Amino acid sequence: MKINTTIKFTDFSNDLNDFWKLVTKKVWALHKNYDESQGSPVFTVEGKYTTRGWTEWTQGFQFGIPLLAFDATGDKELLALGKQGTMNKMTHHLSHFGVHDHGFNNVSTYGNLLRLANEERYKGSDFEKDYYKLALKMSGSVQAKRWTEIPDGGYLYSFNGPHSLFIDTVRTCRILLAAHKLEHRMLEEHDEEIDLLQRAITHGLTTAKYAVFYGEGRDSYDEWGRVAHESIFNLNDGAYRCPNSQQGFSGFTTWTRGLAWAMVGFPEFIEYLDFVGGYEKEREIFLKAARASCDFFIDNTSSDGIPYWDAGAPNLHKLGNYQEKEADPYNDYEPVDSSAAAIGAQGLLRLGQILKEEDPSAAKKYQQAGLTTLQTLLKDVYLAKNEGHQGILKHSVYHHPNGWDHIPEGRKVPADESSMWGDYHMVELCLYAQRLSEGKNYRFFDGIV
Repeated sequence: MKINTTIKFTDFSNDLNDFWKLVTKKVWALHKNYDESQGSPVFTVEGKYTTRGWTEWTQGFQFGIPLLAFDATGDKELLALGKQGTMNKMTHHLSHFGVHDHGFNNVSTYGNLLRLANEERYKGSDFEKDYYKLALKMSGSVQAKRWTEIPDGGYLYSFNGPHSLFIDTVRTCRILLAAHKLEHRMLEEHDEEIDLLQRAITHGLTTAKYAVFYGEGRDSYDEWGRVAHESIFNLNDGAYRCPNSQQGFSGFTTWTRGLAWAMVGFPEFIEYLDFVGGYEKEREIFLKAARASCDFFIDNTSSDGIPYWDAGAPNLHKLGNYQEKEADPYNDYEPVDSSAAAIGAQGLLRLGQILKEEDPSAAKKYQQAGLTTLQTLLKDVYLAKNEGHQGILKHSVYHHPNGWDHIPEGRKVPADESSMWGDYHMVELCLYAQRLSEGKNYRFFDGIV
Protein backbone atom coordinates (compact mmCIF):
# COMPACT_ATOMS: atom_id res chain seq x y z
CA MET A 1 0.00 0.00 0.00
CA LYS A 2 1.09 3.55 -0.71
CA ILE A 3 -0.04 5.31 2.42
CA ASN A 4 -1.42 8.82 1.95
CA THR A 5 0.19 10.72 4.83
CA THR A 6 -1.67 14.01 4.32
CA ILE A 7 -5.34 13.02 4.30
CA LYS A 8 -7.38 13.97 7.41
CA PHE A 9 -10.65 12.78 8.90
CA THR A 10 -12.22 16.14 8.16
CA ASP A 11 -11.48 15.69 4.45
CA PHE A 12 -14.33 13.17 4.26
CA SER A 13 -17.22 15.39 5.36
CA ASN A 14 -18.75 15.84 1.90
CA ASP A 15 -18.16 12.24 0.88
CA LEU A 16 -19.75 10.98 4.10
CA ASN A 17 -22.81 13.19 3.65
CA ASP A 18 -23.29 11.65 0.20
CA PHE A 19 -22.59 8.20 1.59
CA TRP A 20 -25.36 8.40 4.21
CA LYS A 21 -27.84 9.49 1.55
CA LEU A 22 -26.84 6.45 -0.50
CA VAL A 23 -27.15 4.12 2.51
CA THR A 24 -30.62 5.44 3.31
CA LYS A 25 -31.79 4.73 -0.24
CA LYS A 26 -30.30 1.24 -0.19
CA VAL A 27 -31.85 0.35 3.17
CA TRP A 28 -35.32 1.20 1.94
CA ALA A 29 -34.81 -0.45 -1.43
CA LEU A 30 -33.82 -3.72 0.25
CA HIS A 31 -36.68 -3.49 2.73
CA LYS A 32 -39.28 -2.96 -0.01
CA ASN A 33 -37.94 -5.35 -2.63
CA TYR A 34 -36.27 -8.29 -0.89
CA ASP A 35 -38.24 -11.53 -0.80
CA GLU A 36 -38.01 -12.54 2.86
CA SER A 37 -39.28 -16.02 2.10
CA GLN A 38 -35.76 -16.77 0.76
CA GLY A 39 -34.25 -16.40 4.22
CA SER A 40 -31.58 -13.96 5.35
CA PRO A 41 -29.97 -11.87 2.59
CA VAL A 42 -26.33 -12.82 2.14
CA PHE A 43 -24.91 -11.45 -1.14
CA THR A 44 -26.07 -10.02 -4.43
CA VAL A 45 -26.34 -11.66 -7.83
CA GLU A 46 -26.59 -9.12 -10.62
CA GLY A 47 -27.23 -6.52 -7.96
CA LYS A 48 -30.13 -8.31 -6.25
CA TYR A 49 -29.74 -9.71 -2.76
CA THR A 50 -30.15 -13.45 -2.46
CA THR A 51 -29.43 -16.05 0.18
CA ARG A 52 -26.97 -18.88 0.64
CA GLY A 53 -27.77 -21.73 3.00
CA TRP A 54 -24.53 -22.23 4.91
CA THR A 55 -24.97 -20.63 8.32
CA GLU A 56 -27.27 -17.90 9.62
CA TRP A 57 -24.75 -15.14 10.26
CA THR A 58 -25.80 -12.12 8.16
CA GLN A 59 -29.28 -11.08 9.31
CA GLY A 60 -27.91 -8.98 12.15
CA PHE A 61 -26.02 -6.94 9.58
CA GLN A 62 -29.25 -6.36 7.64
CA PHE A 63 -30.91 -4.68 10.63
CA GLY A 64 -27.71 -3.26 12.09
CA ILE A 65 -27.12 -1.11 8.99
CA PRO A 66 -30.19 1.12 9.51
CA LEU A 67 -29.33 1.43 13.22
CA LEU A 68 -25.83 2.69 12.43
CA ALA A 69 -27.21 4.95 9.70
CA PHE A 70 -29.63 6.42 12.28
CA ASP A 71 -26.62 6.98 14.55
CA ALA A 72 -24.95 8.96 11.78
CA THR A 73 -27.95 10.89 10.48
CA GLY A 74 -30.61 11.04 13.20
CA ASP A 75 -33.20 9.67 10.76
CA LYS A 76 -35.75 8.08 13.10
CA GLU A 77 -37.40 6.10 10.33
CA LEU A 78 -34.14 4.16 10.00
CA LEU A 79 -34.17 3.56 13.75
CA ALA A 80 -37.73 2.24 13.56
CA LEU A 81 -36.84 -0.07 10.69
CA GLY A 82 -33.80 -1.50 12.47
CA LYS A 83 -35.71 -1.91 15.71
CA GLN A 84 -38.66 -3.60 13.99
CA GLY A 85 -36.36 -6.03 12.18
CA THR A 86 -34.55 -6.86 15.41
CA MET A 87 -37.74 -7.49 17.34
CA ASN A 88 -39.42 -9.53 14.61
CA LYS A 89 -36.52 -11.50 13.11
CA MET A 90 -33.58 -11.79 15.50
CA THR A 91 -34.91 -13.76 18.47
CA HIS A 92 -33.90 -17.18 17.14
CA HIS A 93 -30.34 -15.93 16.65
CA LEU A 94 -30.01 -15.55 20.42
CA SER A 95 -30.30 -19.30 20.98
CA HIS A 96 -28.54 -20.43 17.80
CA PHE A 97 -26.19 -23.07 19.21
CA GLY A 98 -24.84 -24.01 15.77
CA VAL A 99 -22.73 -20.94 14.94
CA HIS A 100 -19.80 -18.96 16.26
CA ASP A 101 -21.25 -15.71 14.89
CA HIS A 102 -23.19 -14.29 17.85
CA GLY A 103 -21.06 -11.18 18.01
CA PHE A 104 -21.92 -10.45 14.39
CA ASN A 105 -25.68 -10.98 14.64
CA ASN A 106 -26.53 -9.73 18.08
CA VAL A 107 -24.10 -6.95 18.98
CA SER A 108 -24.99 -5.41 15.61
CA THR A 109 -28.67 -5.31 16.58
CA TYR A 110 -29.46 -5.62 20.28
CA GLY A 111 -26.10 -4.11 21.20
CA ASN A 112 -26.54 -1.06 18.99
CA LEU A 113 -30.11 -0.53 20.21
CA LEU A 114 -29.00 -0.63 23.85
CA ARG A 115 -26.08 1.69 23.17
CA LEU A 116 -28.21 4.22 21.33
CA ALA A 117 -30.89 4.16 24.05
CA ASN A 118 -28.31 4.63 26.80
CA GLU A 119 -26.72 7.48 24.84
CA GLU A 120 -30.25 9.00 24.81
CA ARG A 121 -30.28 9.10 21.03
CA TYR A 122 -33.86 7.89 21.37
CA LYS A 123 -36.18 7.34 24.31
CA GLY A 124 -36.04 3.71 25.35
CA SER A 125 -38.00 2.53 28.37
CA ASP A 126 -36.29 0.67 31.20
CA PHE A 127 -38.21 -2.46 30.18
CA GLU A 128 -36.99 -2.14 26.58
CA LYS A 129 -33.38 -1.70 27.65
CA ASP A 130 -33.65 -4.64 30.03
CA TYR A 131 -34.85 -6.74 27.09
CA TYR A 132 -31.75 -5.81 25.07
CA LYS A 133 -29.54 -6.58 28.05
CA LEU A 134 -31.14 -9.99 28.49
CA ALA A 135 -30.64 -10.70 24.79
CA LEU A 136 -26.93 -9.85 24.98
CA LYS A 137 -26.43 -11.93 28.13
CA MET A 138 -28.15 -14.95 26.59
CA SER A 139 -26.25 -14.64 23.32
CA GLY A 140 -22.95 -14.29 25.15
CA SER A 141 -23.61 -17.48 27.11
CA VAL A 142 -24.65 -19.44 24.02
CA GLN A 143 -21.46 -18.47 22.23
CA ALA A 144 -19.33 -19.11 25.33
CA LYS A 145 -20.75 -22.65 25.52
CA ARG A 146 -18.95 -23.54 22.26
CA TRP A 147 -15.80 -24.37 24.18
CA THR A 148 -12.89 -26.73 23.56
CA GLU A 149 -10.35 -27.06 26.35
CA ILE A 150 -6.70 -27.68 25.39
CA PRO A 151 -3.66 -28.09 27.66
CA ASP A 152 -2.48 -24.48 27.20
CA GLY A 153 -5.88 -22.80 27.11
CA GLY A 154 -8.98 -23.19 25.00
CA TYR A 155 -11.07 -21.71 22.24
CA LEU A 156 -14.60 -21.11 21.00
CA TYR A 157 -14.95 -23.65 18.23
CA SER A 158 -16.35 -22.96 14.77
CA PHE A 159 -19.36 -24.50 13.05
CA ASN A 160 -16.96 -27.15 11.68
CA GLY A 161 -16.81 -28.74 15.12
CA PRO A 162 -14.81 -28.82 18.36
CA HIS A 163 -11.50 -29.42 16.54
CA SER A 164 -11.75 -26.12 14.65
CA LEU A 165 -10.76 -22.59 15.62
CA PHE A 166 -11.68 -19.85 13.12
CA ILE A 167 -9.90 -16.50 12.97
CA ASP A 168 -13.36 -14.90 12.44
CA THR A 169 -14.33 -15.61 16.04
CA VAL A 170 -11.80 -13.18 17.50
CA ARG A 171 -14.18 -10.43 16.35
CA THR A 172 -17.35 -12.18 17.55
CA CYS A 173 -15.91 -12.47 21.07
CA ARG A 174 -17.31 -8.98 21.56
CA ILE A 175 -20.58 -10.68 22.58
CA LEU A 176 -18.85 -12.33 25.55
CA LEU A 177 -17.27 -9.01 26.48
CA ALA A 178 -20.63 -7.24 26.22
CA ALA A 179 -22.23 -9.86 28.48
CA HIS A 180 -19.33 -9.48 30.90
CA LYS A 181 -19.81 -5.71 30.97
CA LEU A 182 -23.44 -6.38 31.92
CA GLU A 183 -22.10 -8.48 34.84
CA HIS A 184 -23.71 -11.67 33.58
CA ARG A 185 -23.08 -14.94 35.43
CA MET A 186 -22.92 -17.97 33.13
CA LEU A 187 -23.42 -21.25 34.97
CA GLU A 188 -22.23 -24.69 33.85
CA GLU A 189 -22.85 -28.10 35.42
CA HIS A 190 -22.90 -28.17 39.24
CA ASP A 191 -23.42 -24.38 39.16
CA GLU A 192 -19.83 -23.82 38.06
CA GLU A 193 -19.58 -20.12 37.25
CA ILE A 194 -17.83 -19.22 33.99
CA ASP A 195 -16.00 -15.90 33.85
CA LEU A 196 -16.98 -14.63 30.40
CA LEU A 197 -14.12 -12.16 30.27
CA GLN A 198 -11.59 -14.87 31.05
CA ARG A 199 -13.14 -17.23 28.49
CA ALA A 200 -12.96 -14.53 25.82
CA ILE A 201 -9.38 -13.64 26.72
CA THR A 202 -8.35 -17.30 26.66
CA HIS A 203 -9.84 -17.64 23.18
CA GLY A 204 -7.99 -14.51 22.09
CA LEU A 205 -4.69 -15.80 23.45
CA THR A 206 -5.13 -19.17 21.71
CA THR A 207 -5.96 -17.38 18.47
CA ALA A 208 -2.96 -15.10 18.76
CA LYS A 209 -0.69 -18.08 19.43
CA TYR A 210 -1.87 -20.47 16.72
CA ALA A 211 -3.72 -18.50 14.03
CA VAL A 212 -1.32 -15.55 13.69
CA PHE A 213 2.27 -15.99 12.50
CA TYR A 214 5.18 -13.80 13.52
CA GLY A 215 8.10 -14.80 11.31
CA GLU A 216 9.48 -17.07 14.00
CA GLY A 217 9.90 -20.22 11.90
CA ARG A 218 6.77 -22.21 12.70
CA ASP A 219 6.63 -23.44 9.10
CA SER A 220 8.21 -22.71 5.73
CA TYR A 221 5.66 -19.97 5.05
CA ASP A 222 5.89 -18.24 8.42
CA GLU A 223 5.82 -14.49 7.82
CA TRP A 224 5.16 -11.54 10.14
CA GLY A 225 1.40 -11.11 10.23
CA ARG A 226 0.31 -14.05 8.09
CA VAL A 227 -3.03 -15.36 9.37
CA ALA A 228 -4.53 -18.83 9.04
CA HIS A 229 -8.28 -18.91 8.56
CA GLU A 230 -8.67 -22.15 10.52
CA SER A 231 -6.49 -23.86 13.13
CA ILE A 232 -6.97 -27.61 13.62
CA PHE A 233 -6.51 -29.41 16.95
CA ASN A 234 -6.42 -33.10 17.91
CA LEU A 235 -9.34 -33.63 20.28
CA ASN A 236 -7.72 -36.69 21.86
CA ASP A 237 -4.93 -34.71 23.49
CA GLY A 238 -5.63 -31.08 22.55
CA ALA A 239 -2.49 -30.78 20.45
CA TYR A 240 -2.33 -28.25 17.63
CA ARG A 241 -2.03 -30.04 14.29
CA CYS A 242 -2.05 -27.65 11.33
CA PRO A 243 -3.39 -24.50 9.67
CA ASN A 244 -6.29 -24.84 7.28
CA SER A 245 -8.65 -22.64 5.29
CA GLN A 246 -12.34 -22.84 4.46
CA GLN A 247 -12.63 -19.80 2.20
CA GLY A 248 -9.02 -18.97 1.37
CA PHE A 249 -6.69 -20.63 -1.10
CA SER A 250 -4.86 -22.79 1.45
CA GLY A 251 -3.82 -23.11 5.06
CA PHE A 252 -0.44 -21.70 4.11
CA THR A 253 -1.73 -18.53 2.50
CA THR A 254 -3.67 -15.64 3.97
CA TRP A 255 -7.35 -15.26 3.18
CA THR A 256 -7.64 -11.50 3.44
CA ARG A 257 -11.06 -11.31 5.07
CA GLY A 258 -9.76 -13.61 7.79
CA LEU A 259 -6.80 -11.26 8.11
CA ALA A 260 -9.22 -8.36 8.43
CA TRP A 261 -11.15 -10.06 11.26
CA ALA A 262 -7.87 -10.29 13.17
CA MET A 263 -7.03 -6.66 12.36
CA VAL A 264 -10.21 -5.39 13.98
CA GLY A 265 -10.77 -8.13 16.58
CA PHE A 266 -7.50 -7.74 18.47
CA PRO A 267 -7.73 -3.93 18.77
CA GLU A 268 -11.27 -4.31 20.11
CA PHE A 269 -9.95 -6.73 22.73
CA ILE A 270 -7.37 -4.11 23.70
CA GLU A 271 -10.02 -1.40 23.91
CA TYR A 272 -11.96 -3.52 26.37
CA LEU A 273 -8.94 -4.51 28.43
CA ASP A 274 -7.96 -0.85 28.68
CA PHE A 275 -11.49 -0.15 29.91
CA VAL A 276 -11.50 -2.82 32.64
CA GLY A 277 -7.83 -2.28 33.57
CA GLY A 278 -5.08 -4.77 34.26
CA TYR A 279 -4.23 -7.68 31.96
CA GLU A 280 -0.97 -6.08 30.86
CA LYS A 281 0.55 -9.37 29.66
CA GLU A 282 -2.54 -10.28 27.65
CA ARG A 283 -2.70 -6.78 26.20
CA GLU A 284 0.90 -7.09 25.02
CA ILE A 285 0.10 -10.36 23.21
CA PHE A 286 -2.99 -8.88 21.57
CA LEU A 287 -1.07 -5.77 20.54
CA LYS A 288 1.61 -7.89 18.88
CA ALA A 289 -1.08 -9.81 16.94
CA ALA A 290 -2.83 -6.57 15.96
CA ARG A 291 0.35 -4.92 14.72
CA ALA A 292 1.50 -8.03 12.86
CA SER A 293 -1.80 -8.52 11.03
CA CYS A 294 -2.10 -4.81 10.18
CA ASP A 295 1.48 -4.76 8.89
CA PHE A 296 0.79 -7.77 6.70
CA PHE A 297 -2.25 -6.00 5.24
CA ILE A 298 -0.21 -2.89 4.45
CA ASP A 299 2.60 -4.90 2.87
CA ASN A 300 0.36 -7.21 0.80
CA THR A 301 -2.35 -4.86 -0.40
CA SER A 302 -2.64 -2.85 -3.59
CA SER A 303 -1.35 0.72 -3.56
CA ASP A 304 -4.83 2.15 -2.90
CA GLY A 305 -5.53 -0.09 0.11
CA ILE A 306 -7.75 -2.74 -1.48
CA PRO A 307 -6.66 -6.39 -1.09
CA TYR A 308 -7.25 -9.27 -3.41
CA TRP A 309 -9.22 -12.14 -1.88
CA ASP A 310 -6.14 -14.12 -0.81
CA ALA A 311 -2.56 -12.93 -0.47
CA GLY A 312 -1.40 -16.24 -1.95
CA ALA A 313 -4.02 -16.57 -4.67
CA PRO A 314 -2.53 -18.72 -7.45
CA ASN A 315 -2.88 -16.19 -10.28
CA LEU A 316 -1.75 -13.05 -8.48
CA HIS A 317 1.61 -13.28 -10.22
CA LYS A 318 -0.15 -12.60 -13.52
CA LEU A 319 -1.03 -9.13 -12.23
CA GLY A 320 2.64 -8.24 -11.85
CA ASN A 321 3.69 -6.19 -8.82
CA TYR A 322 0.13 -5.59 -7.68
CA GLN A 323 1.22 -3.92 -4.41
CA GLU A 324 2.57 -1.02 -6.48
CA LYS A 325 -0.64 -0.52 -8.49
CA GLU A 326 -4.23 0.35 -7.71
CA ALA A 327 -6.45 -2.69 -7.35
CA ASP A 328 -8.31 -3.69 -10.50
CA PRO A 329 -11.74 -5.21 -9.70
CA TYR A 330 -12.18 -6.06 -13.38
CA ASN A 331 -8.96 -7.97 -13.96
CA ASP A 332 -9.03 -11.44 -15.54
CA TYR A 333 -7.17 -13.39 -12.84
CA GLU A 334 -8.17 -12.88 -9.21
CA PRO A 335 -11.03 -10.96 -7.52
CA VAL A 336 -10.50 -8.17 -5.04
CA ASP A 337 -12.42 -8.27 -1.75
CA SER A 338 -13.75 -4.86 -0.76
CA SER A 339 -15.35 -6.33 2.38
CA ALA A 340 -11.86 -7.25 3.64
CA ALA A 341 -10.82 -3.67 2.92
CA ALA A 342 -13.71 -2.18 4.90
CA ILE A 343 -13.17 -4.48 7.88
CA GLY A 344 -9.39 -4.07 7.79
CA ALA A 345 -9.56 -0.28 7.51
CA GLN A 346 -11.52 -0.11 10.74
CA GLY A 347 -8.87 -2.25 12.40
CA LEU A 348 -6.14 0.09 11.16
CA LEU A 349 -7.97 3.12 12.54
CA ARG A 350 -8.65 1.45 15.88
CA LEU A 351 -5.03 0.41 16.25
CA GLY A 352 -3.98 3.96 15.41
CA GLN A 353 -6.18 5.29 18.22
CA ILE A 354 -4.77 2.76 20.71
CA LEU A 355 -1.16 3.68 19.92
CA LYS A 356 -1.62 7.46 19.95
CA GLU A 357 0.14 7.93 23.28
CA GLU A 358 2.49 4.95 23.47
CA ASP A 359 3.83 4.97 19.89
CA PRO A 360 2.76 8.12 17.96
CA SER A 361 4.78 7.29 14.85
CA ALA A 362 3.19 3.85 14.47
CA ALA A 363 -0.21 5.30 15.31
CA LYS A 364 0.14 7.77 12.47
CA LYS A 365 1.10 4.99 10.04
CA TYR A 366 -1.91 2.83 10.89
CA GLN A 367 -4.31 5.75 10.93
CA GLN A 368 -3.19 7.02 7.55
CA ALA A 369 -3.30 3.52 6.09
CA GLY A 370 -6.90 3.20 7.28
CA LEU A 371 -7.80 6.57 5.80
CA THR A 372 -6.11 5.64 2.52
CA THR A 373 -8.35 2.58 2.23
CA LEU A 374 -11.44 4.54 3.25
CA GLN A 375 -10.70 7.16 0.60
CA THR A 376 -10.61 4.45 -2.06
CA LEU A 377 -13.79 2.73 -0.85
CA LEU A 378 -15.72 5.99 -1.10
CA LYS A 379 -14.96 6.26 -4.82
CA ASP A 380 -17.59 5.50 -7.44
CA VAL A 381 -15.90 2.28 -8.52
CA TYR A 382 -16.65 0.73 -5.09
CA LEU A 383 -20.02 2.30 -4.21
CA ALA A 384 -23.12 0.77 -5.79
CA LYS A 385 -24.72 4.03 -6.94
CA ASN A 386 -26.87 2.33 -9.56
CA GLU A 387 -30.44 2.48 -8.23
CA GLY A 388 -31.11 -1.02 -9.48
CA HIS A 389 -28.32 -2.43 -7.31
CA GLN A 390 -29.44 -3.36 -3.79
CA GLY A 391 -25.97 -3.35 -2.26
CA ILE A 392 -23.85 -0.53 -0.85
CA LEU A 393 -20.25 -1.68 -1.33
CA LYS A 394 -19.37 -3.41 -4.61
CA HIS A 395 -16.68 -6.04 -5.29
CA SER A 396 -17.19 -8.16 -2.18
CA VAL A 397 -16.30 -11.86 -2.31
CA TYR A 398 -17.88 -14.62 -0.23
CA HIS A 399 -16.46 -18.05 -1.09
CA HIS A 400 -14.27 -17.99 -4.17
CA PRO A 401 -13.05 -21.64 -3.90
CA ASN A 402 -16.66 -22.87 -3.87
CA GLY A 403 -17.56 -20.71 -6.83
CA TRP A 404 -20.44 -19.05 -4.98
CA ASP A 405 -19.73 -15.53 -6.21
CA HIS A 406 -21.37 -14.22 -9.37
CA ILE A 407 -19.14 -13.61 -12.39
CA PRO A 408 -20.60 -10.95 -14.72
CA GLU A 409 -21.18 -11.93 -18.31
CA GLY A 410 -18.02 -11.43 -20.36
CA ARG A 411 -15.73 -11.43 -17.30
CA LYS A 412 -13.53 -14.14 -15.79
CA VAL A 413 -13.64 -13.39 -12.05
CA PRO A 414 -16.35 -12.16 -9.64
CA ALA A 415 -16.98 -8.41 -9.57
CA ASP A 416 -19.68 -5.79 -8.96
CA GLU A 417 -21.49 -7.67 -6.20
CA SER A 418 -22.18 -6.79 -2.57
CA SER A 419 -22.50 -8.72 0.69
CA MET A 420 -24.31 -8.06 3.95
CA TRP A 421 -21.06 -8.11 5.96
CA GLY A 422 -19.32 -5.86 3.45
CA ASP A 423 -22.18 -3.35 3.51
CA TYR A 424 -22.41 -3.41 7.31
CA HIS A 425 -18.70 -2.96 7.88
CA MET A 426 -18.51 -0.18 5.31
CA VAL A 427 -21.27 1.59 7.22
CA GLU A 428 -19.54 0.90 10.54
CA LEU A 429 -16.22 2.14 9.14
CA CYS A 430 -17.82 5.40 7.97
CA LEU A 431 -19.60 5.91 11.29
CA TYR A 432 -16.31 5.36 13.13
CA ALA A 433 -14.48 7.83 10.88
CA GLN A 434 -17.28 10.38 11.28
CA ARG A 435 -17.21 10.09 15.06
CA LEU A 436 -13.43 10.46 15.16
CA SER A 437 -13.69 13.55 12.94
CA GLU A 438 -16.03 15.01 15.58
CA GLY A 439 -13.62 14.18 18.41
CA LYS A 440 -15.81 11.30 19.60
CA ASN A 441 -15.30 7.54 19.71
CA TYR A 442 -17.38 4.49 18.85
CA ARG A 443 -16.66 1.17 20.55
CA PHE A 444 -18.88 -1.90 20.71
CA PHE A 445 -19.16 -1.68 24.51
CA ASP A 446 -20.00 2.03 24.69
CA GLY A 447 -23.46 2.33 26.19
CA ILE A 448 -23.59 -1.37 27.14
CA VAL A 449 -24.64 -0.74 30.76
